[in-house]
Amino acid sequence: MKGISGTDMRPENPAKDSNWLSIATFWYSIKIFKTGRKRDFEEEDLTKPLENHKSARLGDRLSKEWCRQVDKAARSKRRKRKPSFLRAVVRSFGCEIAWYGLALAFMELGARIFQPLFVGLIIRSLSIENKRNNNTDSNPKYFTRLIYYWDKDQPKIELDEVLLFALGSCMCSMVAVLVQHPVFCLLNFVGMKIRIAVCSLLYRKVLRLDTTQLTGQMIGNVINILSTDVNRFEQLHFIHYLWLGPATVAASLYFLYKEINIACFLGMCPVMFCIPLQGIFGILTKYIRIETAVRTDRRVQVMNELIQGIRVIKMYAWEYAFSKSLDKTRKHEMRSLIKASVIKGVMMSLILFTTRSGHFFSVFTFVTLFNGNLNIEQIFFIVSFYQILRMTMTVYYPQGVGHVAEMHVAIIRITDFLQLKETYISNPEPMDADWLNKRDLYRNYELYYNTRFSVSSARGISIKNASLKYGKLTVLRNINLEVVPGILTAIIGPVGSGKSCVLHIIMSELVPFEGTVHAEGTISYASQDPFLFAGSIRQNILFGQSFDRRKYYNVVRCCALSRDFTLLPYGDKTIVGEKGISLSGGQRARINLARSMYREADIYLLDDPLSAVDTSVGRHIFDECINGFLKDKIVVLNTHQLQYLKNVEQIVYLDDNGRILVKGTYTEVFSVVKDLEKLVANQEEEAEIPELKKDVRQSSSIVAKSVASGLIPNMKEFREMRGQGAVGCDVLAAYHKSSGPCCLTFILYILFLLAQVAASVFDYFITIWSKVEDGLFYGEPSAALPDVFKDCNRYKCIIMCAAAIAATTFISLFRSFYFYTMCMRASVALHNSMFNSVTRANLRFFTLNASGRILNRFSKDMCAVDEMMPYAMVDTYQILLNFVGVIGLLCFINVWLLLFTLFVCFIFYVIRKFYLRCSCSLKRLDGIAKSPVFQHVNATLQGLMVIRSHGNEMLLVEEFDKFQDMHTSASFMFMGVSRAFGYILDLITVVYTGMIIYYFILIDNADGANIALILSQCIGLTGIFQWGMRQSAEFETQLTAVERVLEFTKIEPEPPLESIPENKPHSFWPTEGAVEFKNVFMKYCLTEQPVLRNMSLSIEPQEKVGIVGRTGAGKSSMIGALFRLAYIEGKIIIDGVDTGKIGLHDLRKKLSIIPQEPVIFSGSLRYNLDPFQEYPDVILMSALLDVDIKLTENPKCLDEYMSEGGVNLSVGSRQLVCLARAIVRNNKILILDEATANVDLQTDNIIQQTIRHKFSACTVLTIAHRLNTIMDSDKVMVMDAGQIIEYNHPLILMQDKNSIFSELIAKTGHQNVERFYQIAKEASCTSFDYFPNLLRLFYYSLTMLNTRMAFFRRRRSIRRTLIHLRMILEKIS
Repeated sequence: MKGISGTDMRPENPAKDSNWLSIATFWYSIKIFKTGRKRDFEEEDLTKPLENHKSARLGDRLSKEWCRQVDKAARSKRRKRKPSFLRAVVRSFGCEIAWYGLALAFMELGARIFQPLFVGLIIRSLSIENKRNNNTDSNPKYFTRLIYYWDKDQPKIELDEVLLFALGSCMCSMVAVLVQHPVFCLLNFVGMKIRIAVCSLLYRKVLRLDTTQLTGQMIGNVINILSTDVNRFEQLHFIHYLWLGPATVAASLYFLYKEINIACFLGMCPVMFCIPLQGIFGILTKYIRIETAVRTDRRVQVMNELIQGIRVIKMYAWEYAFSKSLDKTRKHEMRSLIKASVIKGVMMSLILFTTRSGHFFSVFTFVTLFNGNLNIEQIFFIVSFYQILRMTMTVYYPQGVGHVAEMHVAIIRITDFLQLKETYISNPEPMDADWLNKRDLYRNYELYYNTRFSVSSARGISIKNASLKYGKLTVLRNINLEVVPGILTAIIGPVGSGKSCVLHIIMSELVPFEGTVHAEGTISYASQDPFLFAGSIRQNILFGQSFDRRKYYNVVRCCALSRDFTLLPYGDKTIVGEKGISLSGGQRARINLARSMYREADIYLLDDPLSAVDTSVGRHIFDECINGFLKDKIVVLNTHQLQYLKNVEQIVYLDDNGRILVKGTYTEVFSVVKDLEKLVANQEEEAEIPELKKDVRQSSSIVAKSVASGLIPNMKEFREMRGQGAVGCDVLAAYHKSSGPCCLTFILYILFLLAQVAASVFDYFITIWSKVEDGLFYGEPSAALPDVFKDCNRYKCIIMCAAAIAATTFISLFRSFYFYTMCMRASVALHNSMFNSVTRANLRFFTLNASGRILNRFSKDMCAVDEMMPYAMVDTYQILLNFVGVIGLLCFINVWLLLFTLFVCFIFYVIRKFYLRCSCSLKRLDGIAKSPVFQHVNATLQGLMVIRSHGNEMLLVEEFDKFQDMHTSASFMFMGVSRAFGYILDLITVVYTGMIIYYFILIDNADGANIALILSQCIGLTGIFQWGMRQSAEFETQLTAVERVLEFTKIEPEPPLESIPENKPHSFWPTEGAVEFKNVFMKYCLTEQPVLRNMSLSIEPQEKVGIVGRTGAGKSSMIGALFRLAYIEGKIIIDGVDTGKIGLHDLRKKLSIIPQEPVIFSGSLRYNLDPFQEYPDVILMSALLDVDIKLTENPKCLDEYMSEGGVNLSVGSRQLVCLARAIVRNNKILILDEATANVDLQTDNIIQQTIRHKFSACTVLTIAHRLNTIMDSDKVMVMDAGQIIEYNHPLILMQDKNSIFSELIAKTGHQNVERFYQIAKEASCTSFDYFPNLLRLFYYSLTMLNTRMAFFRRRRSIRRTLIHLRMILEKIS
């Protein structure tokens, strides 16, 4: 949601105008390779997607089929019938998949299956029998010999025929290359299209989710599905091998039966055993995958909570608590991944010993059980067929089984998500473009649409006898309300009374279980929690609407944003970051309100927009915006600011039970609710620094001219960090280092080498055995046997081969288990290192990097590290060692081949290096392009009500599709160059193997067994070598995920959390609470100007200091300096201890804060109060009772579950929970950062009384908008532009007629001036300045003794006595 605008100016896709030949030969990818050779790819290099790859088009196609399935299920006579997502996918993309499957069948069953026949004929030409053949018949000749292959009475095979058979063998490999790579690439593109369509459909579903579904692990679930589950569709090319594998086995059995009769079935047992074994593995993988996905959801959710609440977590020093929670979740996830790794280890080992076991058992059973005789031709004819099956049954078939199992899990999870309860008020067009023809299914929406968007003069809101439940709790009871245009309606009441729920039922976001609600007219909604997305301020206000200059600046003026624009370097083009993280709370609230004001609507629902602003700005907004700009509209205002309501015609008061206690004018309501009058008497008009009113009126025209004339430039967004060039060896070294000591890595590589040596020894022993059998077949000893094996007979050969195959099996299995164990250890270490680095990062890191970027590393990149990279790694090592083994055998037969082989390897190396530069850069870009997708989804879930109230669903879908298209471009380019790389490698391999074959036929005088070995190895080399090279490149490309994870382990950290022993403060520190600032400067970035400038002040122990100043004055920055949340110059001293020299946890644990925006984490209420479990339940319950929160009505409230973000609590209740946290911590210094902004006056009064009672012996710093909350402070600090303008006792500041503070007081009116003067005078009389020295010393002694006795939890009477003594001394004073 970076911007709801923009034109696609990207270059055209290189494949757009390509012909079929260019597509089949990957000629279009040359342009991509050229760009990658010159430099790294940037986001500007991403092209437009092809027309049939566009997210909007694919999303429409799949959503149409899904809606068809939903309709069938809805109209089905079977009640329990559910819509089938799988059927929707098949109907959308099944035909494409099927056609490409037929092409693969032609390649596997038409071209490759006949290659062993050519090999057999070549070997036959070298046999003794052929040399002795005197048959002079003219037929069969040339290719007709394939038809009569098993007819032994054939004429002698001449050299010209042998050359033709060699060409035929090479052509079989060539056809396989020419067909396989384009088809695989097209299937990859189909899989990509399915992924795009599914993501688009899922996002459309998000927009229609019912409000009650936005709890629990929703964000983690959605992000995990979009990052992991949908990727399972991209490996579609393996799915056809589920039927092509058995079909190839059946075809091979036919040919082998004609050669060795019934023995072929016994020999094929190891290969055929793989089919049910892989099926079992697939079922196990499915259940393990489901288990893993749920645990990954939870991990991503915890990480998302940490990112959203990182400021509060740091101030509470709760990093270790979250680390413990995430570590526990990660351990559960790793248990599932280890199970999956065991299965993968077995499956990956099959490539080494399955087909070799088939070789062995086929020959063994025929010569022993059936007493048959075989010659070299027959043995290597068998071997050639197993080489054909090797790639199909030990690589592609297991891949197909694994991917289908994981795809099945993904389909289950996606189906479950798509079947979540929907709201009927969301525009159904994104999900179902044909909804107008299904009015029986969308009857509720049509009624809603007609009442909201039809042309009618009957505008208004009518609620009759409405009662609402949220979960099991009834929050509204028997609500009756009528609202008409031109009459402002204000809803007031205590925290948790259901004020926001009234707005939600008007919007139809929540549906009452009793009564009716009618709202006639379009709605504009301003949420209580400001909703801002990552984009410019102007984009946030416009929210997709056209720019009307006059209206825009009128709204900006009404919402008091003009001066803020002058203070921002880019004006209203400033990028605000996700959730407006770079703005103050008041600025976010006003931008949120401005968006609602800018929308032309009939009904305006404003949920407490005045709480986060100071009262003078609030008065400006109330007069200019609510009573001025919206005077003729239907306005429902939720508020706690009762001082504005004296002239409001309709005020509704909700009691604690969600009932309307009274409804009427100001006088009527206050005559019934007696307590309100007393509270309003204490609630005053707060004033700001005098220049505010002037700025609000005068700066608007200046900003308008600057922005309109283009003088204010567009702000550039901070780009995500990324590596450059190919992935270095240091990344692989870091990965291995994270898995354990170097010796363990060395053992791993030794195991890989031993496994391949055992396999190559078996291949060589088969050659020896074939020579022995050949001698037995012709009744004469083989002259080609090496001297070492001259005495070998059949049984010795069987023993040698059996030993070699047993060693290969054992070593390969052990190696796989060992390898995956190492990988899991590396994954755990890398994840923990990244997590620790992120939690230790300074707050600026979270300001510059949106949550989508960070979640991308913890979801998509960690998925690659956990699952994809180990597979690519083991495949790479295994296949490349296999290639080395084949080359070793060839060079063992003829050492001169080594020179030619090294030359070819050099060519491969150059091509691979050329490719890797492109692929690594594109893979990084792929990861970066995915981050905005996650960020957009996250922002949508947070602002779902605002989006739906504005009717912007289609606009948000278009924006999501744009982000998807960006990612699609990166994926398309990566897939294209990856397949082109494999295509080139295979072509070179075919030429290489052809030249070797012709060399041995024409030049070398090797014996038939050695040539047979070369031919059989070359058959397997064609497909498997390019696969190995591609996997090696894929492995290095996947290392970019490790690189991206490692990047987040090198984030600039905060200072140490723990103090060094010599600087560690005493466990009872601070005992008094004295705070001193000495020449303090604070910067959020070392290269920027300081936000606090030369701040020096002294706060005495137990002083109560009020801090005032307009928005952006530096009040919250001062609190940040106290907690050391940024770069500090100067000294901050607490009780004589320089906080810059102690650990952050030693500091932050001793400070309590009630933040401006309350943060609640998913988990029990107990966990939210005491995540370290340091306090007994008695203290926790006592704190909850002290704040008088409604949750205490339930005796088991500590175990009550809090949803993510506290969505099952009102904002005021969340603030009370934060106050309870501060009471539990019981520190000597308390900071209130506008803590009562979101609560009603009664709750505010409770909070103030609680603070005065519970924190009477504490130093309290209060940032507040209400002057009555700070007038009894010992001192008041007035701040502006990061400096202290005034700092003294409020009475002294009031007596100074030239002080800014006295001007602020004067603006509140004569009556308030007298009252404030009296409060300040009474506060000065109880100041510590009036204590006699001896009495004050005794008082401090009691305070310190009371602090030291605090840990005696059971001896409550002692502590209570001390408190009473201290209270008596206060009264004596």
